Amino acid sequence: MISTFFSHELKAFWRTKNAGKNVAVRIIMSVLILILMLYVVAAGFFMDMILKKVFPHESLIFSFCGFVLIYFIGELLSRIQLQELPTLRVQPYLQLPVNRNTIVGYLAFTSLFSVFNLWPILLFWPFIFKIILHDAGGIAALGFIIAILGISIFNNYLALYIKRKANINGWIFIISSAVLILVMLGDFMWHLYSIRNLSYLFFGNLIKQPILALIPVFMGVVMYYLNFLYLKQNLYLEELITKKDKYKSSTEYPILSYFGATGDLVANEVKLILRNKRPRSALTMSLFFLLYGLMFYANPGFKNSSGDTMKVFAGMFMTGFFIISYGQFMFSWQASHFDGLMVSKVKFTNFLKGKYLMFTVASTVTFILTTPYVYFGWRVLLVHFVMYLWNLGITTNIVLFFANRNAKRIDLSKGASFNWEGVGATQLLMSFLLFLPPLIVYLPFKILGYPNLALALITMVGIIGMLTRSFFIKFLEADFYKRKFTILDGFRNK
Repeated sequence: MISTFFSHELKAFWRTKNAGKNVAVRIIMSVLILILMLYVVAAGFFMDMILKKVFPHESLIFSFCGFVLIYFIGELLSRIQLQELPTLRVQPYLQLPVNRNTIVGYLAFTSLFSVFNLWPILLFWPFIFKIILHDAGGIAALGFIIAILGISIFNNYLALYIKRKANINGWIFIISSAVLILVMLGDFMWHLYSIRNLSYLFFGNLIKQPILALIPVFMGVVMYYLNFLYLKQNLYLEELITKKDKYKSSTEYPILSYFGATGDLVANEVKLILRNKRPRSALTMSLFFLLYGLMFYANPGFKNSSGDTMKVFAGMFMTGFFIISYGQFMFSWQASHFDGLMVSKVKFTNFLKGKYLMFTVASTVTFILTTPYVYFGWRVLLVHFVMYLWNLGITTNIVLFFANRNAKRIDLSKGASFNWEGVGATQLLMSFLLFLPPLIVYLPFKILGYPNLALALITMVGIIGMLTRSFFIKFLEADFYKRKFTILDGFRNK
């Protein structure tokens, strides 16, 4: 029966309207993945040299054992963000004499054919055969291989379980990602504990007692069973809807009621973000990029620099990343029901006001979350605030202007990884124009030796953009109606 499912999926793939385009994309991605695999294989083959250079005063096996758990925590975070859920159109089979366990087993089994499950093999096995097999013996090497496979399988099914649960409640996705980030920060930034020591506690003892390799295998089997039960219980759409009804909407914020129809539109937008994969990834990535400042501010070379150019860039990027990443597809997110919006009683003015309100709230929250960067100096916080005002006054207007020029629909059910739906030349041009204006304002005065005046001008321009928002709303509304039918026609093309 599994071969039948696989045959049906192949036929469905080749019979789609965009089969040629899908093949071309898959070929390009396969080449890129193959190149990445070669890098991973090289890293695995030379891992002993890399570890010796990074940890010159430690034995190779000790440093390797301390690194494995760190890798798998990072891998789990990557899986939650990028790994796709295995899919099968199960509805037709539910009306046929097909065993439910077979359908669920196929979905669970095909998830193992993920490139994420290949990375540990390519990265760790060369070191195991070169060093551990030679120094600790064949039984210890076999124990390491089994343990690494067990943890990889555990990560595979844990990530899928989290993503399936997140389809019901979007906060599960955000909380899970935040927990993993805090675990890493607790070690590498706050030094509350050592993941390396925890990793060595298990893998170091694995050399002496290879039987411990069965623990990760047991964990992997348990997670497989949990996924199996969850899929079996939710094969029917009605069962999943019933479970969704048990949850209170996480977007029912009383504060939005003060904004009337605009607040209702924002609430619906939040629901759209939390309930769908690709827009939700834009929200999650905006939270991840809050750590972007560490690339600059924690750099000793940056600390010795007195210029604010990189602060301006980092401040704009961190406080405006959600506006840029989500806003560039502003109307495309509603492509599937945009016709309904156009014939409803919703005023397009309120529709635009809802976008502005959502951007304002998102940028305000991200600015507040970047306030800990004051640790690197009050100047950093000042520049962040200046760029926060710039994003509210200028970036939002630029993003919505280019949104009127994007007529490509987006399928919300598809993931964000390797997905170029809705992306075109408009987005590339917008990205260039977003980062150019603040530098045009700042750099001339910076070169003349008046950086404070440059920041004051950026602040003034941002505030003027906020005060004239009603003018921009009317302008954007008139601009939209000029292009309305082109946009609607583009959204109808699947």
